[in-house]
Amino acid sequence: MKVIVVCLSLGLGSWSLGIPAWAQAVLDTSLSAEIFNQPVTTPFRRPGLLRDSSRPVYVITRQQMREQGARTVQEALRYLPGILSDGTAGTQLGALSSQFMRGARTAQVLVLLDGRPLNDLGFFGGFDLSQLTTDIVERIEVSPGGGSTLYGSDAVGGVINIVTVEPQPETETVLEAAVGSYGLNEQGIQSRGQAQDLGWVLSYRRLKSNNDFPFAIERLGKSGKRENSAVEYHNLQAKLTWQLAKDQVLTANALYLNKAFRVPSSVEFPSPDAEQNTNDLLLDLSWLWTQATGSLQARVFFDDLNYRFSAPQSQGSRDVILRNGWGSQLQYAWQAGENLEGALGVDYRSISARNTTFSFANGSANINYDDTVNQGALFARLDYSPDPNFHLDLGMRQDFSSLANGSATSPAVGIRWTVAEGTTLRANYASSFRTPLISELFFRLRGFFEVDGNPNLRPERGESFDVGLDQSLGDFGLLRLTFAHNRIRDGITFVSLGPRQGTYENIGLVEYTGLEAALDLRLGENWTLFANYTLNDPIIRAALNPATVGKQLAFVGADSFNLGLTYRYEQGGYGLILVHHIGSFFTNNSNTESLPGYTTVALRGGIPLTEALSLELGIDNLLDEQYEVFPGYPGVGRTLRVSLRGQF
Repeated sequence: MKVIVVCLSLGLGSWSLGIPAWAQAVLDTSLSAEIFNQPVTTPFRRPGLLRDSSRPVYVITRQQMREQGARTVQEALRYLPGILSDGTAGTQLGALSSQFMRGARTAQVLVLLDGRPLNDLGFFGGFDLSQLTTDIVERIEVSPGGGSTLYGSDAVGGVINIVTVEPQPETETVLEAAVGSYGLNEQGIQSRGQAQDLGWVLSYRRLKSNNDFPFAIERLGKSGKRENSAVEYHNLQAKLTWQLAKDQVLTANALYLNKAFRVPSSVEFPSPDAEQNTNDLLLDLSWLWTQATGSLQARVFFDDLNYRFSAPQSQGSRDVILRNGWGSQLQYAWQAGENLEGALGVDYRSISARNTTFSFANGSANINYDDTVNQGALFARLDYSPDPNFHLDLGMRQDFSSLANGSATSPAVGIRWTVAEGTTLRANYASSFRTPLISELFFRLRGFFEVDGNPNLRPERGESFDVGLDQSLGDFGLLRLTFAHNRIRDGITFVSLGPRQGTYENIGLVEYTGLEAALDLRLGENWTLFANYTLNDPIIRAALNPATVGKQLAFVGADSFNLGLTYRYEQGGYGLILVHHIGSFFTNNSNTESLPGYTTVALRGGIPLTEALSLELGIDNLLDEQYEVFPGYPGVGRTLRVSLRGQF
């Protein structure tokens, strides 16, 4: 078990290290103001500023993603605090993502696309963030802590909101091409603009890599070349906005995500013929009516998710999972007075899933499950600021479900108090839940091994607490500290009923304690630095296996440290160094097996060739660190990427 000691020292007025009063007077042009004035929607479910949130929110912008060389949303999360995003299937391009937040696993972290849910309630439970390429993304907002009050199921550990790019007044076309190590080859084109009342964003991205990288795992005495891990993407986006009237906008957004990924499996038990294909279609139509005292927003969305896993020789089978769903959101936000804001809303979502296993040996097909889950909810939020320095927000949500025990009530309360100029304290409590997956409820397998789902499963429940400090360091820096505590109970666990029988039950309690620290500094006119540290300590308090009680939950207990130093010069060029460290972590709940930590260093740079053309260079894992993210799943060694970007 880890021991956490936090020491805070607050000054009255200027910071305790003696930042002069004149520095506080220029906060509007300070680095802290630049960060706090970033637009965010996740903590409010409406447009707002980061400075108005009582919750910690960490943002990565489009420019930062480009400079860090992030090709997918999974890679874009690597250097943020509050989240572990390296995954458990390897770090090569296309490997299935995992995102752990505050002791919660991937299925307990909610992924949003422009504020609407993406999580798959039929199969894995989360959403594979390696499918989404960053060309369509304006920013990503990561909000650790329970988020079910505003967004419903799956927001036990936190919320990730992916905000897509918008049309802009002037027409812009971006062309990109890149090559790199291990057969990397990518091309992209994006056009966006506006003509009178019609705006558009049109994007296409192709990514391809054979991913045949060398590896050496000293712990296992294994080395060689990682094979059968090639990937190819074809992603398209079309977004249209129509100004119906001065105060009304209609937006239609369509995403097609195609990924063909060879699945290498463990280096000890390789799968030379396994392949995974995903074809996802995400459609969204929203209408926004903005008034002087508030706004009304209505949205409908549709998802068609197709997954196929095939291993004809090594496993003799092919799994096909077809999921489709639709949902709607209706929300009214109003300004009730100078100090009072509110929001009311209704949500609905329906998910259907069908899982079929085909046997190549006998030509048979087995339907493992074929069912539907329907969810509806009413929610309300109130923001009250009796004083400019004090803010209180209250929220309540009631979810209804077609499941026997699926309904849930999720309250939340948050406080933000500016105790002195540049010094703000935060505190939050939130309740959250996760609806069982269709596979956990209705799975039925007959044969050598028999598995039955449990239609009476209850939702997993979470209770999240955090307290934090935001401290401006004059006009040159910002320090954010958050101490968090999270309880996750009624965890859904597979239970053996005999030598070849099993089902799912609600058994378990995990208690998480952690710390998030983020420091941003402006070092002179051209230099900036960020550093963040996340301490994770999830302890199992109740479990089916008594030997695991009091032990740390596997995989989600790693600590992380990130450091980035950037230099920018007036002509538009830049250079930066990035350090990413993950501490050691246990790989089983009895804590008898673990993997060592690892540190990677990356270099990035960009040089403008002409006014419209730039050359960008990136080296990942500069020191060629050899490491594992899961037993037998090596991380990628040193890689080089060179790209040419034209903006017209």
